[in-house]
Amino acid sequence: MSIVEKQFRGLFGTLFGIFVLYGTSMTMIGATLPRILADFHWDYVTVGTVIAGGSVAFFLSTFVSGYLVHSLGPKATALLGVALGVVGLAFFGAVTNPAVNFLLNVLVGLGQGAIEVTINSTVIRLDTRKTGSPIVFTQGAFAIGAIAGPLALGLLLHTGGSWTLVYRGMALLFAVLLVILAKLKFDLPAAPARARSTARLSAHPAYWLAFGTLFLYVGIEMGFSNWVAEYFVQSFQFQAAAGALLVSVFWAGILVGRLGVPMVSTRADPGRKLVLFAGGVALFLAALPVLGSFSLVSWTAVAGVGAVFAAGLGCSVIYGLVLTLVGATFPHAQSKAIGFAATGGGLGVFLFPYFGSILAQAWGIRYGIAAFAGFSILMVFSSLLLVRAARAK
Repeated sequence: MSIVEKQFRGLFGTLFGIFVLYGTSMTMIGATLPRILADFHWDYVTVGTVIAGGSVAFFLSTFVSGYLVHSLGPKATALLGVALGVVGLAFFGAVTNPAVNFLLNVLVGLGQGAIEVTINSTVIRLDTRKTGSPIVFTQGAFAIGAIAGPLALGLLLHTGGSWTLVYRGMALLFAVLLVILAKLKFDLPAAPARARSTARLSAHPAYWLAFGTLFLYVGIEMGFSNWVAEYFVQSFQFQAAAGALLVSVFWAGILVGRLGVPMVSTRADPGRKLVLFAGGVALFLAALPVLGSFSLVSWTAVAGVGAVFAAGLGCSVIYGLVLTLVGATFPHAQSKAIGFAATGGGLGVFLFPYFGSILAQAWGIRYGIAAFAGFSILMVFSSLLLVRAARAK
C-alpha cells in the first residue's frame, strides 16, 4: 500500500527531498567543527556561542512558524525559511569574525525552524488515513541527510578541499530548492471546516503533553547521541575510533525504523505504536548501564552495541507519531499546535546536552546514561497521557 494517496505523491516526494537537505544542514557545523577551530583559532566558548545562536533561533522559529503557516500558508513560510538558509549558508565562514558568523548561523537556525514546521504540518495534511506513516517516513529523509552530509564532507576534506565549499554548495542547493518551491503547487487535502469553539489551544492537555513529550524525546535523542561514544570508551574499553562508530549505529537504527516501519505498519494505530516504541527506548537505554557494570567480556560489548541500535530503532517513530496525534487532535489549528510541539523539541536540543555533561562530570558517565534512561521512562508516561488526551478530544 502506498504511504500517501496517488495524487499527493509528487508533492510528498519533493518534501522528502527537502528534508534530506534539511538534515544535512543540521549536522554541518558539528562535522566541520575541527576545521573551524583550527582555521579561525576560536576557543570552545566562542564556537559554543556561535552554535547556541543557531539553536536558540531554531527554538524561537519553530514557535513563530506555526502561526506563519496558519496565516500565510505553508508555501510562503517554506520559501521564507529556505531563503534565510540560502543567505546564512552562502556567507558563513567567509570571514573569521565570530559576531558575523553568529548572526549568519542565527539566519540558518531561523530558516531551519520554518522548514521543520512547514514540512511536518504539510505532510500531516497529506496523511489522509491518519496512520502516522508519511511523517515517520519523511523523518527518515532527515536521517539520510544527517548521515550523508558528514560522509560527503569527509570525502571533500580527504581530497584537500576547503570546508567552506560545503557551505557554498549547500547554499546553491537551497537556492535551487527555492526555485522549485516557487513553482510547486501545494495541492493539499481540504482542511476541516473552521470550528465555532473559541477555546484556546493551551486549554487542552494534549497541547502541553505533546510539547513535553518532544522535549523529552529530542533531548534524549541528541543527549544520548552526544555521549554514547564516550560511554563505550569508558565502560567497554573501546578505542576512540570504535566508540565514534556507536553514534552511527544509533542513527542507523533511527534510519531503519523511519524508512522500514511505515512500509510494514501502514494501518496500525499511531497511539499504540507511540507507547510501544517509547517503551522500547526506555528498556534498551536502561540495559546499557547494567551491561556496563559487568566485568568486560565479549558478550556484554556485543549486547551493548545491539542495545544502542535497538534504542535508535525505538526512537525512530516517536517524533512523527507525536505530530500525527497533534494534527488529529487540533485539526483546525494544526500548524500552531505542531509548531508549539516542535518548540518543545528545540528546547530539548538546547538543554539536554548541557545537562548530560553536568551529570557525567559530577557522578560519572554511567550515571549520565542512566539519567537518559530515567528520562525515557518519563517519556513513556508522557506518551500514555498524550494518547489518552488525544483520544478524549
